[in-house]
Amino acid sequence: MLLPAALLLSPAAGAPAASAQEQAASARFARVVSPEIPSSMTLCGKGVRLDRTDMYERLDRELTSMAYTHGATMLTIKRANKYFPVMAPILRSNGVPADVLYLACVESSLNPRAYSPAKAAGIWQFMPATARQYGLEVSEEVDERYNLEKATAAACRYLKNALSKYGGNWSSVMASYNGGMGRISGELEKQQADNAFDLYLTDETSRYMFRIMAMKLIMENPAAYGFDLRREQLYFPATYKEVKVSGPVDDWATWAKAQGISYRQLRDDNPWIRARKLTNKAGKTYTVKVATAESTSRSKQQRPVYNEKWVR
Repeated sequence: MLLPAALLLSPAAGAPAASAQEQAASARFARVVSPEIPSSMTLCGKGVRLDRTDMYERLDRELTSMAYTHGATMLTIKRANKYFPVMAPILRSNGVPADVLYLACVESSLNPRAYSPAKAAGIWQFMPATARQYGLEVSEEVDERYNLEKATAAACRYLKNALSKYGGNWSSVMASYNGGMGRISGELEKQQADNAFDLYLTDETSRYMFRIMAMKLIMENPAAYGFDLRREQLYFPATYKEVKVSGPVDDWATWAKAQGISYRQLRDDNPWIRARKLTNKAGKTYTVKVATAESTSRSKQQRPVYNEKWVR
């Protein structure tokens, strides 16, 4: 039976009318919607069922938090358009699933200068010892944790090593990236579990896999979570001239000026440079990026979009 419009708009029988204070609050605050949690999803090509109560609630916590942390999540999407085109081919050539891109998003929000209180650095947040173990130079003058290409390749080496150790179980691989292989291996044995989803861990590591899954859900369809971007608001990949440096550099500012760029541009595009000079006693060859004039101008640079679902 159809009800009169006036009845539809009025409070239910017996329900108290909204107070003036409640009406004012309704007008003052934006509508807050709880994000939908799927019954299952895939992570690195493997199905993850979310029917289990703790699995549902753990993902709900991270997805709700991430969806409403607007600034950080919005910046991650914008930066992804700039950095995913560099990172994705390296993952692919190493046989690492594209979903690992979301691990990097969780680690650093794709901030190329990210540095944690624990001394982890770069987009992949390598600790100094782990970085050296996987082939990166870390010194006062050069820190390749900030070299996106080299750090991405090193992350692939770490992840493939962990994948072999954990028999192809990506939840354990990702937990180990946060908590360390030794710790995760020890807890799997002590708790008689076969994957990290079932482990009782510190809150940070226990949340880690779910933060990655939440990031994947949002970044695969930002509009579904209220993110509204236009193409021109994204950050775009730059184009570079690559200059090989095999000897010392007495002063990077002088070197940059000779290349027609500022010292700031040099450091922004080559964050692995950590000092004003390069001693380079070993005669190692470094590749220095020098941005083209077109890529330093928003009005002139190319504007490719990595994922068309990111924009309206």
